[in-house]
Amino acid sequence: MIRTALTALALALATATATSMPAQADVLCRSEGHTYIRRPDCAPIPPRSAQPVQIDLVDRDSGQVLPEYRHRGQDWVPGTPGHRYAVRLTNTTGGRVLVVLSVDGVNAVTGQTAAPSQAGYVLDPWETAEIAGWRKSLDDIAQFVFTDLQDSYAARTGRPDNVGVVGIAVFRERSYRPPLRQAPIAGADAARARPAPPPSASAGTGDRRAMEAEAAPQQLGTGHGQREWSPIGQTEFTRASAQPAQVSQLRYDSTRALVALGVIPRRDWRRGDRRPDAFPNDFVPDPPAGW
Repeated sequence: MIRTALTALALALATATATSMPAQADVLCRSEGHTYIRRPDCAPIPPRSAQPVQIDLVDRDSGQVLPEYRHRGQDWVPGTPGHRYAVRLTNTTGGRVLVVLSVDGVNAVTGQTAAPSQAGYVLDPWETAEIAGWRKSLDDIAQFVFTDLQDSYAARTGRPDNVGVVGIAVFRERSYRPPLRQAPIAGADAARARPAPPPSASAGTGDRRAMEAEAAPQQLGTGHGQREWSPIGQTEFTRASAQPAQVSQLRYDSTRALVALGVIPRRDWRRGDRRPDAFPNDFVPDPPAGW
């Protein structure tokens, strides 16, 4: 059963504060192609199959998992205006995890401008759950629905800057084990690892300008849809670390916008969902009338 860690919010925040590390400024890291993105560090991102939680968007009106397109280091999903959708979360581990869900930069549980330290959903080991809306109470939600940017919940509450992205920050649960005895070390101390130097300010300047030139206004956002019964419970959760074990996001926009950006190849857009079929008909049809 899916639960929110509402009652454990203060406990989780206290745990994170006790183990927090000094703040570190984001650096520009080279991504796929010739683009740069801002991240806390430039360590390689593990493949999605190796991450604790898998995230997908599901079109609730068609019942289909929306396809993802990799473009310039980001995953994009095409949405259909007016369609309801859900965020499918799959815990791929044998332990509980806390998932802080951000939609358009807004925490889907509390309505705050999203931050990893906030309340979220707790998934049991190997659990898959679908979050279908903004949490209004322990009993109901307001449906997620693809809508025009100006009608999105984030824009209507004065926060339009991050419309068009769904993200998760995942925390593992702290397990209490007796401390292990430290093995003795012989010889000299191990050499300290040297941090990798940040990329120079001039590196990728032309790439960033090219990426900015290709940017187009966001068309879709997530609206505050109709109320829907969606009961959940409450639980306690102690985070194993101050920093999330995983931060992932999916960008989304209308199909036409993604074609214009070059995310979706035009040949795929023209074809739609149709694929060539070697046997399009089962039997020989009748000839046209008048023959």
